[in-house]
Amino acid sequence: MTTPETKFKFTPDYLERAKAHIAKYPDGRQASAVMPLLDLAQRQNGGWISREAMAYIAEMLEMAEIRVYEVATFYTMYNLEPVGKYLVQLCRTTPCWLRGANDLLSVCKEELGVGTGETTEDGLFTLIEVECLGACVNAPMVQINDDYFEDLTAAQMREILSMLRRGEKPSPGPQNGRQSSAPGTGMTTLLDGGAG
Repeated sequence: MTTPETKFKFTPDYLERAKAHIAKYPDGRQASAVMPLLDLAQRQNGGWISREAMAYIAEMLEMAEIRVYEVATFYTMYNLEPVGKYLVQLCRTTPCWLRGANDLLSVCKEELGVGTGETTEDGLFTLIEVECLGACVNAPMVQINDDYFEDLTAAQMREILSMLRRGEKPSPGPQNGRQSSAPGTGMTTLLDGGAG
C-alpha cells in the first residue's frame, strides 16, 4: 500500500496486466488505458488510488497528470482515500428505496457503528451510499467490493455483515433464491401462445 513516504509502482504481476491493457490500443492512443490502469492501481493499493499512483500511471501512459486526476475524480468507482477491506456500497435510488434500502442502511449503521462515508475503527468496513448500480429489478441491493447482494431483507443484510466480520464469504446474487432476475413464480410472458 502507498503511504506518504513511499512511491507507487506496479508489482510485477500488476505491471504485466497493465502492459496487456496498454497493448490493446494503437500507438499514440495508450492514454485510452487510463481507466483499467486506475482500477489495477486501486486493487494493488488496498482499495484506493493515491496521488503517487496517478502520477505513475500518467508517466506510464505519457499523459499529463491532471488528465489522470480528472478521470479518477470524475468516476465514483475510484476511491481517492483509504477504504475498509469491505467497501459496502448501498444503492439509494428510487427502486431500492421503495423496496427497503432505508432498512438496510439502518442495519449497516447499527451493525458497523459508523455513518455513511465512514470506516470502522478496525478498518474492516467502509459504508457509502451510491447511485443506481443497475440491478433495479432485484432491489434493494448492495455492492460489497465486486459482489452484488440483491433482494435483501434487513435480516439478510445483518447476516452478510456478520459473515464478513467472521472471515466467511457470503454467496452473492439474489438472496431470495431466484435465478438472476427471473420472476419468483416462473415465466410470466410467452406462455400464453402469443398474441392473436
